[in-house]
Amino acid sequence: MGKLDGKIALITGADSGIGQATAAVFATEGADVVIHVHEDREGAQETLRRVEQAGRRGTIVQADLSQESDAERMFDEALAAMTSLDILMNSAGVDASGTEVGDLTTEVWDRAIRTNVYGPFFCCRRFIRHRREMGGKGKIINITSVHDTIPRAGAADYDASKGALLNLTRTLALELAPLRINVNNIGPGMVLTPFNQEAVDDPQAREEQVQSIPWKRAAEPEEIGKLALYLASDDADYVTGATYYIDGGLMQNQGQGA
Repeated sequence: MGKLDGKIALITGADSGIGQATAAVFATEGADVVIHVHEDREGAQETLRRVEQAGRRGTIVQADLSQESDAERMFDEALAAMTSLDILMNSAGVDASGTEVGDLTTEVWDRAIRTNVYGPFFCCRRFIRHRREMGGKGKIINITSVHDTIPRAGAADYDASKGALLNLTRTLALELAPLRINVNNIGPGMVLTPFNQEAVDDPQAREEQVQSIPWKRAAEPEEIGKLALYLASDDADYVTGATYYIDGGLMQNQGQGA
Protein backbone atom coordinates (compact mmCIF):
# COMPACT_ATOMS: atom_id res chain seq x y z
CA MET A 1 0.00 0.00 0.00
CA GLY A 2 1.13 3.54 -0.73
CA LYS A 3 1.52 6.12 1.98
CA LEU A 4 -1.14 8.34 0.39
CA ASP A 5 -3.69 5.77 -0.75
CA GLY A 6 -7.09 7.42 -1.17
CA LYS A 7 -5.77 10.96 -0.60
CA ILE A 8 -6.28 13.87 -2.96
CA ALA A 9 -3.63 16.57 -3.28
CA LEU A 10 -3.69 20.01 -4.86
CA ILE A 11 -0.19 21.10 -5.87
CA THR A 12 0.37 24.62 -7.12
CA GLY A 13 3.12 25.22 -9.64
CA ALA A 14 2.90 21.56 -10.64
CA ASP A 15 3.86 22.23 -14.26
CA SER A 16 7.62 22.03 -13.60
CA GLY A 17 10.36 21.61 -11.04
CA ILE A 18 9.51 20.72 -7.45
CA GLY A 19 5.75 20.75 -8.00
CA GLN A 20 5.93 18.45 -10.99
CA ALA A 21 8.27 16.01 -9.23
CA THR A 22 6.11 15.98 -6.10
CA ALA A 23 2.99 15.26 -8.12
CA ALA A 24 4.68 12.18 -9.56
CA VAL A 25 5.90 11.03 -6.13
CA PHE A 26 2.45 11.51 -4.58
CA ALA A 27 0.77 9.61 -7.42
CA THR A 28 3.24 6.74 -7.09
CA GLU A 29 2.21 6.53 -3.43
CA GLY A 30 -1.50 6.39 -4.19
CA ALA A 31 -2.73 10.00 -4.35
CA ASP A 32 -4.90 11.63 -6.98
CA VAL A 33 -3.54 15.05 -7.93
CA VAL A 34 -4.95 18.41 -8.94
CA ILE A 35 -2.24 20.01 -11.08
CA HIS A 36 -2.15 23.80 -10.97
CA VAL A 37 -0.56 25.63 -13.89
CA HIS A 38 -0.11 29.32 -14.55
CA GLU A 39 1.25 29.42 -18.13
CA ASP A 40 3.20 26.24 -18.98
CA ARG A 41 0.42 24.00 -20.25
CA GLU A 42 2.89 21.68 -21.95
CA GLY A 43 4.62 21.14 -18.61
CA ALA A 44 1.25 20.54 -16.94
CA GLN A 45 0.42 17.90 -19.53
CA GLU A 46 3.70 16.16 -18.76
CA THR A 47 2.81 16.18 -15.06
CA LEU A 48 -0.59 14.72 -15.87
CA ARG A 49 1.10 12.00 -17.93
CA ARG A 50 3.29 11.07 -14.96
CA VAL A 51 0.32 10.98 -12.59
CA GLU A 52 -1.72 8.79 -14.93
CA GLN A 53 1.29 6.58 -15.61
CA ALA A 54 1.31 5.85 -11.87
CA GLY A 55 -2.30 4.72 -12.19
CA ARG A 56 -3.88 7.72 -10.47
CA ARG A 57 -6.36 10.40 -11.49
CA GLY A 58 -5.15 13.86 -12.36
CA THR A 59 -6.80 17.07 -13.45
CA ILE A 60 -5.27 20.35 -14.61
CA VAL A 61 -6.49 23.74 -13.40
CA GLN A 62 -5.14 27.08 -14.64
CA ALA A 63 -4.93 30.14 -12.41
CA ASP A 64 -2.91 33.25 -11.67
CA LEU A 65 -2.65 32.79 -7.92
CA SER A 66 -1.64 36.39 -7.32
CA GLN A 67 -5.31 37.15 -8.00
CA GLU A 68 -7.87 36.22 -5.34
CA SER A 69 -10.63 35.49 -7.85
CA ASP A 70 -8.38 33.09 -9.77
CA ALA A 71 -7.42 31.23 -6.59
CA GLU A 72 -11.08 30.84 -5.65
CA ARG A 73 -11.97 29.62 -9.13
CA MET A 74 -9.13 27.11 -9.02
CA PHE A 75 -10.53 25.58 -5.83
CA ASP A 76 -14.04 25.54 -7.29
CA GLU A 77 -12.79 23.62 -10.32
CA ALA A 78 -10.63 21.30 -8.22
CA LEU A 79 -13.50 20.39 -5.92
CA ALA A 80 -15.85 19.92 -8.85
CA ALA A 81 -13.39 17.42 -10.31
CA MET A 82 -12.31 15.64 -7.12
CA THR A 83 -15.10 16.40 -4.57
CA SER A 84 -12.60 16.84 -1.71
CA LEU A 85 -8.97 17.75 -1.00
CA ASP A 86 -6.75 16.28 1.73
CA ILE A 87 -3.39 17.88 0.95
CA LEU A 88 -2.38 21.35 -0.21
CA MET A 89 1.17 22.01 -1.37
CA ASN A 90 2.02 25.61 -2.22
CA SER A 91 4.89 25.29 -4.67
CA ALA A 92 4.13 28.08 -7.16
CA GLY A 93 6.37 31.10 -6.92
CA VAL A 94 8.61 33.60 -8.66
CA ASP A 95 12.36 33.95 -8.17
CA ALA A 96 14.36 36.99 -7.10
CA SER A 97 14.54 39.84 -9.56
CA GLY A 98 18.27 40.38 -9.04
CA THR A 99 17.61 44.07 -8.39
CA GLU A 100 18.85 45.88 -5.30
CA VAL A 101 16.30 47.82 -3.27
CA GLY A 102 17.47 51.23 -4.42
CA ASP A 103 16.56 50.32 -7.98
CA LEU A 104 13.62 48.00 -7.27
CA THR A 105 10.33 49.11 -8.79
CA THR A 106 7.07 48.80 -6.92
CA GLU A 107 5.73 46.62 -9.73
CA VAL A 108 8.54 44.06 -9.37
CA TRP A 109 8.20 44.08 -5.58
CA ASP A 110 4.43 43.56 -5.85
CA ARG A 111 4.90 40.65 -8.25
CA ALA A 112 6.96 38.72 -5.68
CA ILE A 113 4.75 39.56 -2.72
CA ARG A 114 1.49 38.82 -4.52
CA THR A 115 2.74 35.53 -5.98
CA ASN A 116 4.84 34.22 -3.09
CA VAL A 117 2.74 35.48 -0.15
CA TYR A 118 -0.77 36.36 -1.30
CA GLY A 119 -0.98 33.24 -3.45
CA PRO A 120 -0.28 30.80 -0.59
CA PHE A 121 -2.50 32.89 1.70
CA PHE A 122 -5.45 32.65 -0.71
CA CYS A 123 -4.89 28.90 -1.11
CA CYS A 124 -4.42 28.18 2.60
CA ARG A 125 -7.53 30.15 3.52
CA ARG A 126 -9.73 28.30 1.04
CA PHE A 127 -8.23 24.92 1.97
CA ILE A 128 -8.85 25.60 5.68
CA ARG A 129 -12.48 26.46 5.03
CA HIS A 130 -12.88 23.27 3.00
CA ARG A 131 -11.26 21.05 5.60
CA ARG A 132 -13.31 22.70 8.36
CA GLU A 133 -16.45 21.74 6.46
CA MET A 134 -15.08 18.19 6.19
CA GLY A 135 -14.59 17.96 9.94
CA GLY A 136 -10.89 18.80 10.11
CA LYS A 137 -7.63 17.02 9.40
CA GLY A 138 -5.45 17.62 6.37
CA LYS A 139 -1.93 18.65 5.42
CA ILE A 140 -0.51 21.96 4.22
CA ILE A 141 3.04 22.06 2.88
CA ASN A 142 4.55 25.41 1.91
CA ILE A 143 7.71 25.65 -0.17
CA THR A 144 9.83 28.45 1.22
CA SER A 145 13.62 28.54 0.70
CA VAL A 146 16.87 28.79 2.60
CA HIS A 147 16.35 32.47 1.82
CA ASP A 148 13.45 32.65 4.23
CA THR A 149 16.28 33.02 6.75
CA ILE A 150 19.54 33.86 4.98
CA PRO A 151 19.54 36.98 2.78
CA ARG A 152 20.99 37.44 -0.66
CA ALA A 153 21.89 40.82 -2.20
CA GLY A 154 19.58 41.65 -5.07
CA ALA A 155 16.86 39.40 -3.69
CA ALA A 156 14.94 41.58 -1.24
CA ASP A 157 11.67 40.84 -3.06
CA TYR A 158 12.20 37.08 -2.84
CA ASP A 159 13.77 37.02 0.64
CA ALA A 160 10.99 39.13 2.15
CA SER A 161 8.26 37.03 0.53
CA LYS A 162 9.74 33.73 1.70
CA GLY A 163 10.28 35.09 5.21
CA ALA A 164 6.62 36.08 5.30
CA LEU A 165 5.58 32.62 4.16
CA LEU A 166 7.73 31.07 6.89
CA ASN A 167 5.85 32.98 9.57
CA LEU A 168 2.47 32.43 7.94
CA THR A 169 3.16 28.71 8.28
CA ARG A 170 4.12 29.02 11.94
CA THR A 171 0.98 30.99 12.71
CA LEU A 172 -1.23 28.54 10.85
CA ALA A 173 0.30 25.63 12.79
CA LEU A 174 -0.99 27.21 16.00
CA GLU A 175 -4.39 28.14 14.62
CA LEU A 176 -5.06 24.80 12.95
CA ALA A 177 -3.85 22.41 15.64
CA PRO A 178 -7.38 22.07 17.08
CA LEU A 179 -8.55 20.93 13.64
CA ARG A 180 -5.60 18.53 13.36
CA ILE A 181 -4.40 20.19 10.18
CA ASN A 182 -0.62 19.89 9.98
CA VAL A 183 1.20 22.87 8.47
CA ASN A 184 4.90 22.69 7.60
CA ASN A 185 7.54 24.28 5.39
CA ILE A 186 10.17 22.83 3.14
CA GLY A 187 13.07 25.22 2.58
CA PRO A 188 15.16 24.05 -0.39
CA GLY A 189 18.60 25.30 -1.25
CA MET A 190 19.84 24.93 -4.81
CA VAL A 191 17.59 22.60 -6.81
CA LEU A 192 17.92 21.70 -10.49
CA THR A 193 14.72 23.40 -11.62
CA PRO A 194 13.98 26.25 -14.06
CA PHE A 195 14.95 28.64 -11.24
CA ASN A 196 18.51 27.39 -11.87
CA GLN A 197 18.26 26.82 -15.61
CA GLU A 198 21.87 27.78 -16.30
CA ALA A 199 23.06 25.08 -13.91
CA VAL A 200 20.68 22.56 -15.47
CA ASP A 201 21.99 23.29 -18.97
CA ASP A 202 25.70 23.88 -18.29
CA PRO A 203 27.65 21.33 -16.18
CA GLN A 204 30.58 23.74 -15.83
CA ALA A 205 28.38 26.52 -14.48
CA ARG A 206 26.73 24.02 -12.13
CA GLU A 207 30.12 22.87 -10.82
CA GLU A 208 31.07 26.48 -10.05
CA GLN A 209 27.76 27.24 -8.34
CA VAL A 210 27.82 24.26 -5.97
CA GLN A 211 31.19 25.06 -4.42
CA SER A 212 29.56 26.87 -1.48
CA ILE A 213 27.47 23.76 -0.76
CA PRO A 214 29.26 21.26 1.55
CA TRP A 215 27.66 18.36 -0.32
CA LYS A 216 29.07 19.80 -3.57
CA ARG A 217 25.93 19.23 -5.60
CA ALA A 218 22.46 20.62 -6.13
CA ALA A 219 19.30 18.73 -5.17
CA GLU A 220 17.13 16.93 -7.67
CA PRO A 221 13.44 17.96 -7.57
CA GLU A 222 12.45 14.40 -6.64
CA GLU A 223 14.40 14.71 -3.39
CA ILE A 224 12.15 17.57 -2.34
CA GLY A 225 9.14 15.53 -3.42
CA LYS A 226 10.15 12.63 -1.19
CA LEU A 227 10.39 14.93 1.83
CA ALA A 228 6.98 16.36 0.92
CA LEU A 229 5.66 12.80 0.81
CA TYR A 230 6.64 12.28 4.43
CA LEU A 231 4.98 15.54 5.51
CA ALA A 232 1.82 14.65 3.58
CA SER A 233 1.58 11.18 5.09
CA ASP A 234 0.10 9.93 8.35
CA ASP A 235 3.68 9.26 9.51
CA ALA A 236 4.00 13.01 10.09
CA ASP A 237 0.94 13.30 12.33
CA TYR A 238 2.93 14.89 15.17
CA VAL A 239 4.87 17.30 12.92
CA THR A 240 3.53 20.83 12.61
CA GLY A 241 5.02 24.32 12.47
CA ALA A 242 8.37 22.90 11.36
CA THR A 243 10.67 23.97 8.55
CA TYR A 244 12.77 21.28 6.91
CA TYR A 245 15.78 22.75 5.14
CA ILE A 246 17.10 20.51 2.39
CA ASP A 247 20.24 22.23 1.15
CA GLY A 248 23.26 19.93 1.30
CA GLY A 249 24.54 21.85 4.33
CA LEU A 250 24.50 25.26 2.61
CA MET A 251 23.05 27.15 5.57
CA GLN A 252 25.67 25.72 7.90
CA ASN A 253 28.42 27.04 5.61
CA GLN A 254 27.48 30.71 5.72
CA GLY A 255 30.01 31.76 8.37
CA GLN A 256 33.05 30.04 6.90
CA GLY A 257 35.94 32.28 6.00
CA ALA A 258 34.56 35.22 7.98
